[in-house]
Amino acid sequence: MNPATQAIDLHATARLALACLDLTSLNDADTETDVARLCERAQGPYGPVAAVCVWPRFAALARRLLPANIGVAAVANFPDGSADIARAVHDTSEIVQAGAQEVDVVLPYARLMQGDELAVSQLLGAVRQACLGLTLKVILETGVLADDGLITRASRLSLAAGADFLKTSTGKTPVSATPQAAKLMLACIAANPRAAAHEGFKASGGIRTVADAALYIGLCQSALGPQAVQPRRFRIGASGLLNDIEAVLDGRASAPPTGAY
Repeated sequence: MNPATQAIDLHATARLALACLDLTSLNDADTETDVARLCERAQGPYGPVAAVCVWPRFAALARRLLPANIGVAAVANFPDGSADIARAVHDTSEIVQAGAQEVDVVLPYARLMQGDELAVSQLLGAVRQACLGLTLKVILETGVLADDGLITRASRLSLAAGADFLKTSTGKTPVSATPQAAKLMLACIAANPRAAAHEGFKASGGIRTVADAALYIGLCQSALGPQAVQPRRFRIGASGLLNDIEAVLDGRASAPPTGAY
């Protein structure tokens, strides 16, 4: 492949990554000023991101500051993924009342590791009922689950509970998104007759460059088809990726893939 072709491909990948980006700020010390800055960045010179992702307490502010074509996502049961149904439903209800469009809930992964699938299904089912009509992304925390069998089981339980997206990670653990976890999750979506043509995948945590994003775009295309790589079915959750996207689209040098890839 010659350098000109590589440049064109990188530029196209940056555009696609931008359109599918959940621009995220989930720091403990986040303020309204931080969220306002995030919403401003979401409306950059090269077009809008798919959504911004914030704490529930900032969802209403983000909705007020953003145009209708940019979604607002907020997190529930985050980041620990406890099995406390009341807490998860409370978070979800706050997100719904704020006028957000998307809920990113953490699957009770510790309970799954203990073999308590019922607790997982009950919490996810309660959250699904609390946000009917909204997009539900279930965070599996694959870096903690680690085992292929557990990741597959978490994926299947999430889809059975009505998840619209399977999401890799909170970004708060030492291991976040990995290609192996992505392949397992995408395979579960592809194998599910209901999900294969409708449900989506979100890679989150540690994705900092357009080259990183390209890997997950390729995995999604391979598993679900090129038509799936659009915001309704594919997302990248990141805070720093936008910097590299804009560098590419500005014609500046892109960063190489991170060490994880």
